[in-house]
Amino acid sequence: MNVIKEAGVDGGGGVSREDLALINEQSRRELTAEEVYTFSVRLCDNQVDREQERFPEETLKQLAELFVGKCGVFDHKWSAREQVGRIYRTELVRDEHLRTIAGDAYCYLKGWVYMLRTEGNRDLIQEIEGGIKREVSVGCSVKRAVCSICGEDIHDRTRCPHEKGREYGGKLCWAELQEATDAYEWSFVAVPAQREAGVLKSLRELARREPGCRAELEALEKQARAGRRYLEGLRREVVRLGGLAEPALEAGTLERIAGQLEEPELEALKAAYAERLEGLYPPGVQLAYGEARRETAGRDEVFRI
Repeated sequence: MNVIKEAGVDGGGGVSREDLALINEQSRRELTAEEVYTFSVRLCDNQVDREQERFPEETLKQLAELFVGKCGVFDHKWSAREQVGRIYRTELVRDEHLRTIAGDAYCYLKGWVYMLRTEGNRDLIQEIEGGIKREVSVGCSVKRAVCSICGEDIHDRTRCPHEKGREYGGKLCWAELQEATDAYEWSFVAVPAQREAGVLKSLRELARREPGCRAELEALEKQARAGRRYLEGLRREVVRLGGLAEPALEAGTLERIAGQLEEPELEALKAAYAERLEGLYPPGVQLAYGEARRETAGRDEVFRI
């Protein structure tokens, strides 16, 4: 089964000694750092995409090995004239603070690309640096497309009656793309199927080139960690309040819902749940001395002579 998925690109940076060694494993002759331009791309991830399909983490691990050495083209045109760069390194990046609609931790396949600093590539390098060439797509092959509802081959109508994109019993149907067998190429495209795919902006690469940026990068990373902790705490609070306000909803369902939301939506949902809980469980009066005295006095009337 052939698959084409879109993704995104990361701005270029300096070339480390380790990267140059990997690049030279792909080249016919020894290249110098001055001869090459590098950038990184988000090839694909494990989110359900616009085509209602997704790569589970195991498939991404398989693709990580298959994409090393693969070239980039334009619009999936398999022509030597269209080649623009080659992947020399890949890495599977995980974010435990984000959850997919399937409930697992978000992860994506990142690839590092090199191209030659030639006169013919000068305009393309400028377009990458300027953010014009940003979205990318991958072409690969997998053995199976498994239905998320029944676990059968989603293309086998005798076994699977479900349709991608529809809900069954409140559960969305999508295809799990499993058992990657080949990676053909990656391409610059206009509209990617995977929303997050594309060229990545790499502050680390900038900091490596510009030592003065390191302090700013460290401060940004510290803020990002604090933001992730806050967002994770907010999601837990929404799940807690949701469990009280909507007892019929299972905790796993609430966690998946919260995992797909960002801060504004989470804050709104938290406020809505809190308001509903106030109506369901209004605060009681803790001190009622006057009423207690009157009730006691009423009971004592029976015994008054």
